[in-house]
Amino acid sequence: MSADQHRKCGKGIVARCAVITLSDTRNPATDASGSAIQQRLCESGHTIAEYRLIRDEPAELRELLRQFLQRQDIDAIITTGGTGLSRRDQTVPVVEQLIETPLPGFGELFRMLSFEQVGPAAMLSRAIGGVACGKLLFALPGSPAACELAMSRLIGPELGHLLSHIRR
Repeated sequence: MSADQHRKCGKGIVARCAVITLSDTRNPATDASGSAIQQRLCESGHTIAEYRLIRDEPAELRELLRQFLQRQDIDAIITTGGTGLSRRDQTVPVVEQLIETPLPGFGELFRMLSFEQVGPAAMLSRAIGGVACGKLLFALPGSPAACELAMSRLIGPELGHLLSHIRR
């Protein structure tokens, strides 16, 4: 099967997505990253099942992710924020604990594409993705440009295809 034929397996699959923004300073009106993710999902034909903006607190994120992973009306969860190197950035360890099947290619490709935009600062990104409880789970940086990049070049175009594999 060619790559194009393989990818067609995901055509027509509509993902029901949850978007979580982690921030101590943003509110729904100023959440450009969460808005970018939601906009790109909708443009790709997917739906938003839930949107939350929470404090950048690991326990709060862990509990919300556990709730969303149990919901039957959510196929994919995308977080933004808390992926940097400061002590407050704890999204990645929380997400890593929940991922059962990592997608290392996502982070590798994201950093490669990010390098084209921001140069060596791309190495600071700890964006990750994988499968948890039969759902896709991605952690993106808090930068609106980074979210736009991840959604337009990686997640948006492949979401249906990824779900087709998980559902087999």
